[in-house]
Amino acid sequence: MNVRIKLIVPLLLLVVAQGCVPAQPAEVDVAPAATSTVTRPPATATSTPLPPPTATPAATEVLPTPQPAVTITATGGTLYIRRGPGLEYDRIGALTKGSSASIIGQDVLSKWVQIAIPDSERTGWVSNMSSLTRIDGDLSSVPDFTFTDWAKPAYVKNCTEHEILIQPGEIRLLNFYTNGESLNEAQINPGVYTVYDLFVPGEPAIETIDVREGVTMYITVNGLGVSHKCP
Repeated sequence: MNVRIKLIVPLLLLVVAQGCVPAQPAEVDVAPAATSTVTRPPATATSTPLPPPTATPAATEVLPTPQPAVTITATGGTLYIRRGPGLEYDRIGALTKGSSASIIGQDVLSKWVQIAIPDSERTGWVSNMSSLTRIDGDLSSVPDFTFTDWAKPAYVKNCTEHEILIQPGEIRLLNFYTNGESLNEAQINPGVYTVYDLFVPGEPAIETIDVREGVTMYITVNGLGVSHKCP
């Protein structure tokens, strides 16, 4: 009996003790609540229309104002046109009395002007210091430059025993006996000249010579028609 009581008492105490332990919540296998997701409509790209391109006006080419023509006119007679700005250059044409030509350049050192030869594609030079010419227009507007194609010197030599005179230019040449001192020779500009014999009475003309650049002209016949060889 005592043994039963001893066994029952602990059992009762155990039951009482269990009754006093708080109940643990049962584990429930449930899916987690769905998270509320706010669905935003996709952003729509809004294209802002660009203004139409502005047409850039085309650049207008401004042409230089043409300068008034500058011309030279032969007023007092025929004017020789030379290949360079000076009498030492060959003649390549002529500007007849009353005719004009356009001035396209000038050599300010020599006071000669470059012209477009009329009725030709060539150019040449005439002096603007002559009283036989007239310039119309502003010569200062014409470009200037220095001509560097130097002339080739020309000479005339007296091979006769008579003293001679060459015109135009009043060039006197002694006879060939002075050859050693070169007194029978002179440099001369290109052009047409007449040779006179100063020893023969009346100083007759011997011949007409056409002198060119780089050439030596030999006078071999005197006013009496006697020929000589140059020493």
